[in-house]
Amino acid sequence: MFLCVLLFSLVSSQDTQPNIIYILSDDLGHTDVGFTGGKIKTPVLDRMAGEGVRLTQQYVQQVCTPTRGALMSGRYPIHTGLQHDVIYPGEPWGLPLDEVIIPQILKEYNYSTHAVGKWHLGMHRYKFTPVQRGFDDFFGYYLGGQDYNTHVNGG
Repeated sequence: MFLCVLLFSLVSSQDTQPNIIYILSDDLGHTDVGFTGGKIKTPVLDRMAGEGVRLTQQYVQQVCTPTRGALMSGRYPIHTGLQHDVIYPGEPWGLPLDEVIIPQILKEYNYSTHAVGKWHLGMHRYKFTPVQRGFDDFFGYYLGGQDYNTHVNGG
């Protein structure tokens, strides 16, 4: 399972806008967490789901790159060119740079933006990477199939 956690928080504590935590988890079944009736104990996620807003009517794509592109841009993958497959190592493409994405919009509202996990939206040029697309910082992998212990890309 690959996890991408997007954290958006306010720069000033005087603002009344909410903090936003958006969790996208590849290969997670609907009942693989406690708050949906699953047997796996997930007390922190359960508490967050109970105290926050749960988005329950979204659609995911067949693989992670189109899903992540849709999440970031708010557009169906067919409109971003990401509808077919994942981005493999060395491929010279990514989420188009003219697509305005979530962290860029939230910056206009004084949010700080952070991403943890898998990016998988392009990295063949630095301007396609998360910190160049609006995130203040990024901790994770640019591609999929990374081994968390060896840090070697397996596919």
